[in-house]
Amino acid sequence: MKKLLLITAIILCLVNCQSKKSPESKVKKDTNIVIGQKDTVYSDILKEYREIWVHLPKSARNTTTGSAKYPVVYLLDGSAHFYSVTGMIKQLSTTNGNTISPEMIVIGIPNTDRIRDLTPTHVNEFNGDSIPFRTSGGGKNFLSFIEKELIPHVQKSYPASSYRTFIGHSLGGLVVIDALVDRPDLFDNYIAIDPSLWWDNQKLLKRVEGIFKTNTYTGKSLYLGVANTLGAGIDFNEVQNDTTEDTKHIRSIIEFAKTTESIPDNGLNFKWKYYANDSHSSVPLITEYDAIHFLFPWYELKGLDQFFDPNSTATTDDLISFLDAHYKTISNNFGYNVLPPESFINNLGYTFNDNPNTLDKAHALFNLNIQNYPNSSKVYDSMGDCYLAQQDSIKALEFFTKALKVGKNEYSQKKIDLLKK
Repeated sequence: MKKLLLITAIILCLVNCQSKKSPESKVKKDTNIVIGQKDTVYSDILKEYREIWVHLPKSARNTTTGSAKYPVVYLLDGSAHFYSVTGMIKQLSTTNGNTISPEMIVIGIPNTDRIRDLTPTHVNEFNGDSIPFRTSGGGKNFLSFIEKELIPHVQKSYPASSYRTFIGHSLGGLVVIDALVDRPDLFDNYIAIDPSLWWDNQKLLKRVEGIFKTNTYTGKSLYLGVANTLGAGIDFNEVQNDTTEDTKHIRSIIEFAKTTESIPDNGLNFKWKYYANDSHSSVPLITEYDAIHFLFPWYELKGLDQFFDPNSTATTDDLISFLDAHYKTISNNFGYNVLPPESFINNLGYTFNDNPNTLDKAHALFNLNIQNYPNSSKVYDSMGDCYLAQQDSIKALEFFTKALKVGKNEYSQKKIDLLKK
């Protein structure tokens, strides 16, 4: 028994230290930090090649996730906002144990002709200047490219689900509103950041009220961010009474917000916010952050504390039922089945595995991962650790061996070697 306890202690130490190798023991393979890759799509609609920037969640690169699908963010002005949006989603979905946001694929769409693609109608000139606007009015074609060419390419090439979010800033925000008005089924979520609703004498803005009163937007969400573009001495609460050209941008957005708020029966999940401390240029980051919280209030797992409370009467069966109910809610919102992420359940299992009084919960969680991810070597290795914590070396050896049969796992082999000694 003493020998088994010693071996168990050594192996559990190995478990805790397996990711903490000394610098000398590491083989330097790659010094790059990669957050995405570039892809190219030829558009018959636009008659040009279009580059896209693609970010895949780390778990999407894990082959053991099998047929797992991920929501997709389509991001206009992609080269400008790709870094911040991908970092923010990673922070809110996995970093520090966060589950505020789902892990998502991000498709950044850089521009070739921004004025052409991000304006729904053509204007000849603005303030007497015609040169920058001569190609304007290609927004409808651009949305057709996204709908008929880009989205099918992403669905075919990446583990993309049918749940989509559309983000645009300034003229990009104008396109987002235009898509919601004319193609509401194209995306589930729309994030319009300080949109240029002044465009073409507010042509799109003037259509909104009639369309929003006529159509149904059940299951659709819109978050609207408004920057502080007020001039000196102008008050936000009084700007609607102003008639100068300088305030037309913010007046147009406020009018849109109030019009949309006044039509509560069309099913649209809508929220807007004025950011008094942010300019037109700085407002995207904070708007996207708030929008993610608004769009996914049902995603974060809350209430786990009860299962760590030593005075709680919550059982192991209650824990599994709790997780099952939560991920059923997520699945219902996404419209397809979503399994609890392997890494999340694994980390949660090890938290219970460290306490002799909660080994039954650890066992149930590791078993849940085995059911959901049978092709993962890690899930069997974790179950082996659970049996080690229970002082059952025979069952531990069985699962470490199974881990090696399923896939490469250097830690399982080291544990087997120690046990066989």
